[in-house]
Amino acid sequence: MDIYTVVQQLVEKAAAVHLIEDADKIYARNQVLSLLHLEEYKEVIHEESDQDIPTLLEEIVHFAVQKGLIENFFDDREIFASKVMNVFIARPSTVNEQFYQKYYESPVKATQYFYELSKNSNYIQMKQIRKNIEYKVATQYGDLDITINLSKPEKDPKSIAKAKAVKKGNYPSCLLCVENEGYAGRIGHPARSNHRMIRVPLLGEVWYLQYSPYVYYNEHCIVLAEEHRDMKINRDTFERLLLFVEKFPHYFLGSNADLPIVGGSILSHDHYQGGEYEFAMAKAEIDWTFKMDAFPEVESFVLKWPMSVIRLRSKAINQLVSASSRILEVWRTYCDKTVEIVAETNGIPHNTITPIARKRGEYFEIDLVLRNNRTNEQHPLGIFHPHAEVHHIKKENIGLIEVMGLAVLPARLKNELVEVEKFLLNKPNQIESYHLPWANQLKKKYDHFTNENVSDIVRKEVGKVFLQVLEHAGVFKRNEQGMTAFKKFLQKVSLVKD
Repeated sequence: MDIYTVVQQLVEKAAAVHLIEDADKIYARNQVLSLLHLEEYKEVIHEESDQDIPTLLEEIVHFAVQKGLIENFFDDREIFASKVMNVFIARPSTVNEQFYQKYYESPVKATQYFYELSKNSNYIQMKQIRKNIEYKVATQYGDLDITINLSKPEKDPKSIAKAKAVKKGNYPSCLLCVENEGYAGRIGHPARSNHRMIRVPLLGEVWYLQYSPYVYYNEHCIVLAEEHRDMKINRDTFERLLLFVEKFPHYFLGSNADLPIVGGSILSHDHYQGGEYEFAMAKAEIDWTFKMDAFPEVESFVLKWPMSVIRLRSKAINQLVSASSRILEVWRTYCDKTVEIVAETNGIPHNTITPIARKRGEYFEIDLVLRNNRTNEQHPLGIFHPHAEVHHIKKENIGLIEVMGLAVLPARLKNELVEVEKFLLNKPNQIESYHLPWANQLKKKYDHFTNENVSDIVRKEVGKVFLQVLEHAGVFKRNEQGMTAFKKFLQKVSLVKD
């Protein structure tokens, strides 16, 4: 297929998914031709293409490489692809105007519009995301989601070497800053020419709604502060989360904790994550019910969940905010050495909360997951962090998404688990040594492995390891000692059992 046909088919596809109107086609085509340094256009016979936008875009990028317009490096290709797709997207002011026009019809229509725009513009890279391995594993706490993350393309050695050789810039300050909107990108900083954000007023500030380029679940969004400032869990956090779900009642919104180890990957920029998805934790059973005497309009529960979760429910946002703030205030300084909980070491804080808000009918809910990031000699990466025996599956921090029951597992497992399966089938294999203790346990646990059942067994057992990960991260363990300690804490925050 010649380049003119590819360009024209990309233009037609963009019109078909409503990125542009028919009146924009010639303009858009000329903009793409300009990026390709093509001064003429050869008319082509219009043929309906079965190729999607990402595939057509790859062909255009390949042409640019072949013609020497860009170098064949990962970052250069991504930057060029982003510039091409920017041709087909309206300016931020227009996108925001269209979003709020649809919002007045319904919040669902508004987010659907923006989500489709983000996918069709290749900002959300659905072609890459489809490479992820995803499945569910049944447990006593509900169905946990397992994802082996294969969506983020691995950079080639030349790209990595080039990135190391280039002086790092400080604009934008981080990957979440508002200055990323429309930023072309550079070596070591992702391309964002085709990036758009929705302005959302929250508690006297403008916050920005965008989607994750590599979504882990339906409409996986990020809501970020305009100011580049550190993550902080406080009263304002609870209020913003609840105000957001009041505006978008079909979404949940939560925040990573604000301390290392128990927090997310970017603690330098205040932000939240949400979307239209119901995680296992949202559907968790109530373990026991409490009353908060100071907040009579708030229903209070402890969830049956491997981590330590308090759920508050009320029709009144201000009551939920005050009750959540009370729990956070007490938890920040709470100690119970019988269960390894120490609030600080030499002035360095250890206790914080991962909060998640949602709306169910007339009621608002906020889940408060108690976190502690203390380390010791036995657990140098964290006492309430995945322990060494599960590092062969999950060693990384347990952030907001994992807390709710979705495992984001490293890409290495795609091939490593195949070797585990071969080992279980007594076939020649290259199993990693760190999987051997687990694999030998599986051999003892199961009577017989076959070509037909081995994959299902390994998948199920990976899910059980992830459950162990969540149990390790729970500050009050689900045993008699842990539950007694949990109730002791709840008494401290003036909770009285029914």
